Amino acid sequence: MTKTPNKAIPHHAQPLMTVKEVARADNVSEKTVPRAISAGLLEVIRVGPGGRLIRITHAAHIAYRMAQASGH
Repeated sequence: MTKTPNKAIPHHAQPLMTVKEVARADNVSEKTVPRAISAGLLEVIRVGPGGRLIRITHAAHIAYRMAQASGH
């Protein structure tokens, strides 16, 4: 079986999650997600006028969950 190369998907082509969706997926409070963002544990993309809206890529969410699971 031949493996295909793992090409990085640009963030603009990845589905984006809201803070509410991340909180629901992780079964945590909606206040926990902004705390993780402020602590630098969860990478975000700011969109909209003035960058007020926060969106999280699936890849960033997975990386955050893996770091939490490993205790970092």
